[in-house]
Amino acid sequence: MKKYVALARVSSREQEREGFSLDIQEDALRAFAEKHDGRIARLFRIAETASKSDERKTFREMIAFCKKHCMDLEGLLVYKVDRAARNLFDFVEIERLESEYDVPFICVSQPTENNPAGRMMRRTLANMASFYTEQQSVDVKEGLNRRVREGWFVSLAPYGYRNVRKNGRGIVETDPIPAENVRRIFELYAYENQTVDGVVEKMNREGRIWRSSSAKFPRSSIHNILRDRAYIGEIEYKGAWYPGKHEPLIDRPTWNRVQALLGEGNQHSHTLTYAGEFMTCGHCGHPITGECKTKQTKSGPKHYIYYRCTQYNKKDHPRIRVREADIDNQILDLFDRMRIEDAAVRDWFRAVLASQTRDSQEESKAKRAELKRQETLLIEQQDRLLNMRIADQIDQEMFLRKTVELRDRLASVKLQLDSVDRSHDELADLASHVFELSQSLRSKWLTADYDEKRRILEIVCLNCVLDDVTLCLTIRKPFDVLAEGLISESSRDDRI
Repeated sequence: MKKYVALARVSSREQEREGFSLDIQEDALRAFAEKHDGRIARLFRIAETASKSDERKTFREMIAFCKKHCMDLEGLLVYKVDRAARNLFDFVEIERLESEYDVPFICVSQPTENNPAGRMMRRTLANMASFYTEQQSVDVKEGLNRRVREGWFVSLAPYGYRNVRKNGRGIVETDPIPAENVRRIFELYAYENQTVDGVVEKMNREGRIWRSSSAKFPRSSIHNILRDRAYIGEIEYKGAWYPGKHEPLIDRPTWNRVQALLGEGNQHSHTLTYAGEFMTCGHCGHPITGECKTKQTKSGPKHYIYYRCTQYNKKDHPRIRVREADIDNQILDLFDRMRIEDAAVRDWFRAVLASQTRDSQEESKAKRAELKRQETLLIEQQDRLLNMRIADQIDQEMFLRKTVELRDRLASVKLQLDSVDRSHDELADLASHVFELSQSLRSKWLTADYDEKRRILEIVCLNCVLDDVTLCLTIRKPFDVLAEGLISESSRDDRI
């Protein structure tokens, strides 16, 4: 019985609807083999869902099989010429099988003789198939470019949006529940001092649902959302961002704030703890993290907060966990040492604090002047870029890419300007507030929430090291003077 190798290929759903499905091709190939007293020794299938790499792999396997078993084969069967090869390079490989390995190329629905005229006919059909494929690629790329110019996504819309068809055209509209989730994610990260992990926990704790198939919010997806410019009304195409027609879910100031926080690596640990990663381990130098443990008791569940090194589970590392209550007691001892009873000393300390505030103000003014200079330069660069585009010195793609780049840099400078304008007043006010309330810091600490405690620690302390169970604090000036005591043993009556 004669042996044949057969190849069936479907590369689009349209071809399947037109009658070129794999089943139809296989039936025709088997019928041809049986009609000529043969059988198909090996059938190679290339489905519509195959990737380019899988398609190339299958084609190479077929060529290698034909070369290896050329002495036993009566021919290579395909349904049509364009089913065998969609480019001339592959068709040359098939012709080599016929000329060098004596494996005839047989098209069951387009029969041609194995002579110069027949080979010319097959090559003409192969040229037509190659032209159709190349032209289709050009048409698809032009269609994608046109959608980008019109401001629409060229693929599935990101989370928070949905693809719909209106009047026979694919557009994008806001998906209400996911869109609200996106707004909440940005709000938590930008204005509620949450980390990515904190955002995930908060979203799940609020009872929000990621998708109907998966209720919990994935951490990696949250991070990608915070970096996706689609939420400020832009679309990505070939690594560049272009203005889109879809509704922005996030305003520009919120977006800029999130990017600044992400760029600065604002990765404080567990938001349920006020000192997570503010402390470092005295044994290995790694950050101390906070964790909340729940224990079931007869009266119900109780929550306990502990601090431990992030390398807690490493071999040879001390397995020490310190209760937050013990940390609190050590901080409260520090505040007790900072109490000032003498009114004259309090007045002197206020004067020192005011002097340092004035020095800091001068630094802020200098930094603000430099940022204003950078802002002016960026605005001038935007004007020059626009003039170059008007003069047709640069193409549209380069203009859009540089426009986005300059716009982001300008937004970053403006955000830093805003931060400089606010930060000094906030910090100075907080430092003054801490000093004025130094006599009652104990009671304030006991009633403060985690964010307030964290801010107090950052104002008072440069850093904290947890050595075993002892908290070693490096106090900022001039708070170190308060903590150490203002009057030394060698002080005279007229000198402090």
